[in-house]
Amino acid sequence: MRESIVKLTGLSKRYGDFAAVAELNLSVNQGEIVGIIGHNGAGKTTTLKMIVGLITPSEGTVDVMGYDMQKHGLKVKKSLGYLPEENPLYENMTPAEYLSFFADIYGLPRDVTKERSTELLDSLKLDAGNKLIGELSKGMKRKVAIARTLIHEPELLILDEPNSGLDPLTSFFIIDYLKKLRQKGKTIILSAHNLFHVEYICDRVAIIKQGKLIVFDTMEAIRKSMGKREFEIIFRSDEPLDYERKDDNYFLKTPHIEEMAELLRKISDRNWALVDLAIKQSALEDIYLDIMADEKAT
Repeated sequence: MRESIVKLTGLSKRYGDFAAVAELNLSVNQGEIVGIIGHNGAGKTTTLKMIVGLITPSEGTVDVMGYDMQKHGLKVKKSLGYLPEENPLYENMTPAEYLSFFADIYGLPRDVTKERSTELLDSLKLDAGNKLIGELSKGMKRKVAIARTLIHEPELLILDEPNSGLDPLTSFFIIDYLKKLRQKGKTIILSAHNLFHVEYICDRVAIIKQGKLIVFDTMEAIRKSMGKREFEIIFRSDEPLDYERKDDNYFLKTPHIEEMAELLRKISDRNWALVDLAIKQSALEDIYLDIMADEKAT
């Protein structure tokens, strides 16, 4: 069993009578990517800010790498990297100067800083030359921010909408880059509105609604417990049949495995031609929308 690197216990944050986060319990294991999703105002960003120590919980504890974040925050922060959704940069610096500035804050030796900066700029395909950050595209600026988050080789990454507002190509590049970081042993907690990316990259997914944790599990387990399955059979027959038809093909779509099996037996027994058989599972987006529409799931 992998070691738990982040553990949230009874975590709550209230602003007056409003509970932004309510009694949140979850743990993140070393070397996995966990996605936190929910509607605007669900408590995602508040949760991430409590993990990195920017917001003090009203109740509960945040344990990071074996330390209570409220008691040992300075020690823990040296081993984590945080990327906020809105991340103003020093636009009068070049990317290399910017990374060097933050490397100095973390006390990195100059030779290590140069090596790390070159490695990050290359791996992120951030060939900006001598351009200032203010002259870069939004996608390149986001890459600079990610490089800054990684300059001190953090063990844990907390990323709030890492590909927010980016074009599809740059967005998917960053998602693939995060997968490579996981392969190097990094632990990543991220929030995202693009559920396809969450489903593609995350080992486990937490769905939050109105500050409360609704589900936290692997995609396989979430599909099994909350998703829907549909069988689709396409076949041909010279007989007139009571099935949906398009051109020369008959169709059957059903969630019932027994109905699918019965039709397959008929196709075999009567020598009809099986054209295609597909099993379609609910995507994360389908499950998420069902949860958000369910008034009882709060």
